[in-house]
Amino acid sequence: MRGTVAGLPSAHPLGEFLPGIYLDDPFVQRWTAGMDDILAPVFVTLDALYTYIDPALAPADFLGWLAGWVDADTDEQWPPERLRAVVAAAVGLHARRGGVMALREHIRRVCDCEVEVVESGGARWSRTPDTTAPGEPVPRLVVLVPADRWDTVTRQRIARAVEAMCPAHIPFELARQGR
Repeated sequence: MRGTVAGLPSAHPLGEFLPGIYLDDPFVQRWTAGMDDILAPVFVTLDALYTYIDPALAPADFLGWLAGWVDADTDEQWPPERLRAVVAAAVGLHARRGGVMALREHIRRVCDCEVEVVESGGARWSRTPDTTAPGEPVPRLVVLVPADRWDTVTRQRIARAVEAMCPAHIPFELARQGR
């Protein structure tokens, strides 16, 4: 749990920054020392802020909050190493969101499961207008889940992962691979 550290010295004592007339005043120095006790954890945190936003360095109890910042799909039961890896990969995955490779990677990281993704659409460029595009006219996505991972908990987790990464207008279905 995050908290204060008793006796933590301030890296920036307020009493030293006062005008000269207050440097020898014991009351003012005691009052600013009290403020230093309150502000010392803030200064330490701000001086080391980069460690809080780097998943490799962030304190273990801060990883869940960091996961929320980058919209990473996580589980409270995961060990910190796995949580760090998923949080670190989340930003890069968001940049490729909607692509099949990003979806497969997201499912692999979040569900610890290798899946096959079959999409119905295609894209093509042509100088001739009104040409027929490849693929099916109605977009859809089929995620083939290995038979050994076809349990309810894994299917629900994969469905949430697909919903998080798949464009909203594309329906999807989960199917058992190798029936």
